[in-house]
Amino acid sequence: MPHRHHQAEEAGLSSAGVAERTARGETNSVPAATSRSLWEIVRANVLTLFNGIVAGSFILLFVLGQWRDALFGFSALGNALIGIIQEYRAKKSLDRLAILHAARSRVIRDGVPQWIPAQDLVPDDVVLLSAGDQVSADLRLLDDGFIEVDESLLTGESEPVPKIAGAELLSGSLILAGSARAVVTRVGAGTFAARLAAEAKRFSLVTSEIRTGLDRVLKVITWLLLPTAVLVANAQVQDAGGWAVAVSSGRWVPAVVGVVASLIAMIPLGLVLLTSVAFAVGGLRLSRHMVLVQELAAVEVLARVDVLCLDKTGTLSTGAIAFDALHDTGTPPADGWKDALAWFGSRPEASTTAAAIGAAFHGNGLLAESSSVPFDSTRKWSSVTFPPTGRAGGSWVLGAPSAVLGPAARLGEAHRKAGALAATGLRTLALAHVPGSLPPGAADGGLPDILEPALLLTFREDIRTDAAATLDYFRGQGVALKIISGDDPRTVAALARTVGMGGTGACDARNLPAAPALLEQAMEDNDVFGSVTPAQKRDMVQALQRRGHTVAMTGDGVNDVLALKEADLGIAMDTASPATKAVARLVLLDGRFDRLPAVVAEGRRAISNVGRVSVVFLSKAVYITAISLVFAALLWPFPYLPRQLSILDGLTIGLPGFFLALQPGGERYTPGFLRRSLSFSLPAGLCAALCVAGVSGYAGTIGLAGTAAGQSAAVITLALLASWILVTASRPLTWTKGLILAGMYVGLFLLFTVPVATEFLRLEWPPPDLLAVSAAAGLAGSAAVQAIAALTRTRRLPGAQGSP
Repeated sequence: MPHRHHQAEEAGLSSAGVAERTARGETNSVPAATSRSLWEIVRANVLTLFNGIVAGSFILLFVLGQWRDALFGFSALGNALIGIIQEYRAKKSLDRLAILHAARSRVIRDGVPQWIPAQDLVPDDVVLLSAGDQVSADLRLLDDGFIEVDESLLTGESEPVPKIAGAELLSGSLILAGSARAVVTRVGAGTFAARLAAEAKRFSLVTSEIRTGLDRVLKVITWLLLPTAVLVANAQVQDAGGWAVAVSSGRWVPAVVGVVASLIAMIPLGLVLLTSVAFAVGGLRLSRHMVLVQELAAVEVLARVDVLCLDKTGTLSTGAIAFDALHDTGTPPADGWKDALAWFGSRPEASTTAAAIGAAFHGNGLLAESSSVPFDSTRKWSSVTFPPTGRAGGSWVLGAPSAVLGPAARLGEAHRKAGALAATGLRTLALAHVPGSLPPGAADGGLPDILEPALLLTFREDIRTDAAATLDYFRGQGVALKIISGDDPRTVAALARTVGMGGTGACDARNLPAAPALLEQAMEDNDVFGSVTPAQKRDMVQALQRRGHTVAMTGDGVNDVLALKEADLGIAMDTASPATKAVARLVLLDGRFDRLPAVVAEGRRAISNVGRVSVVFLSKAVYITAISLVFAALLWPFPYLPRQLSILDGLTIGLPGFFLALQPGGERYTPGFLRRSLSFSLPAGLCAALCVAGVSGYAGTIGLAGTAAGQSAAVITLALLASWILVTASRPLTWTKGLILAGMYVGLFLLFTVPVATEFLRLEWPPPDLLAVSAAAGLAGSAAVQAIAALTRTRRLPGAQGSP
């Protein structure tokens, strides 16, 4: 962009110039794509294959006048609504957060300073900067100012960066000290921060083992649906006397109902629903802990994370610095040093260092200075001179040891101590004193050699009070911790020691190998990394994932967005930029790092209970599929009406499963959710199918196949088996679970005793011999299920969840 002459910059843009640029669309607004749009949320939760099958079957039954058999539609509707509402609530919360973080900028327009919303900035605007301001667009510093900038949100480096005339200021930076004028060079999507965040704004789903496992099951069921439907339809029609007879006599309608019953029963709609309920309730519980869950399945991911990557600034530390300690220089300090430090700390707005000194040294009636020299990063010191007659008389200089301390030949001990302190990663300053005033021109020509060192001061980053205890918790849970920071490795190592991650120091990321295999090994061998670039953070996460780890990443800066997006679970702090919050799956709204153990507990509760309930639903999918295929192969009529299966599912799976999915508890998670669930569900489901087939076969021999009595006998057998599968999956039993299971058995009894229920469901007590066969088959099958559960438990890995 061409530079304009100085006079134009003094007056800033004219109103006409602003209007011209705004008309061209050259404003600082960036599309706030914080998450999926409402239409995308609805489409993801509604327009699915199974929902299409359910909707088609629902409409077909209504058209045929069989509305009693269309109860299954409410389950699909509930599943879709829960998913839509939860995601939309998270989207609205995030949008509100983005508004709260909207910045304002002070500009010169028409020669008059004025405040405007940051999104109204245009190229060539002249911006007035002062300490505390956040840079909202990419700027170029003009020729009459000097400032210090915190670029940690962009680079991860928390040390102040001095900027002089002509230097570039990147959007997202924070002005720490000084004041200056700057001209806007890039706005909106063209800024550095926007370009860095652009890749991260693409939507992607969190990697959920539960969802992945269920998707695999659903994919298998999808492949079985069409051939099963064809086979069941043929069996139904043949039982009706053939295609011609079925069409002419109208018996094709019951045949269609039978096909719908088998298809809908094969789809585990309730499992998807209860999984959504468990995750949604987890999200609501976490919201009470000020944790925003942006995707339902995120509540289970942290339960199985085995590597937690932590950014330093804003995550383990607050980003501010705190006074650490005083250190002698080998010689006694001159009197009055406390008054001098109180004066240096009397203006906390000047810099973060001044604020830290002010918090540690309070002056009771600050001394009046004769003169002072403000801090300058070029000379690296500031000074104050007090009248010689006072208790702190003379000049006091505070700054970098290399600039303040005199010749090393004379002050070797002071230099040695300062170097040793700096090597620990602590920020080190020196305080020196000279009687009287500094010589004229000291601010430009250098300090006199007669300065006497008084004290050395060290500063550390302000560590979050909850950091050490939270990290101890994760270590106790077997989670490996990796600190990944853009700061100097020595600084990162010092912080790591403070939070209990000592060792050999920090690995300098500038020396990390580029080869993927070597990088993977480096990530396994080291826990603390410094001088890490944003791209390297992403590469580190990918390297850990290639080694089979489940990785969570915490951060708050734009420099973290690529790694947060790549991680299995991204966690943003409250101070994070809107782009960072947009890609994170969890947002700690109050910035309390100690919220994470509660997230782990909630994830374990969810994954444990969903695993338990999935055993029941997968067993149902197995026995319904097996019943459909066996009866179709034998050309027997399907033994159930859709309404019978809907009520049976509700009593033996849906309602108790809903309450079981909300139970407390949850041990440490071990991988293998689907394998553990199927190891019980497959044999238990096949056992149930064989029992139902045996009862229906006996009903056929006595001429009751396809009648209400035959269907009722099949209902009794399946009710006994399905209820015992639920009892087995609910272990260990508690009083709460016992009440849930008792309610289930009461409901099953009422199905056959309440006239309204028997009439609606077309149920009746079978003849005594058929009733005895169905009860015996149900009890024998339950005993077999119990044996399968015992065998499964002996094969379980220690700590595994979800199997009976």
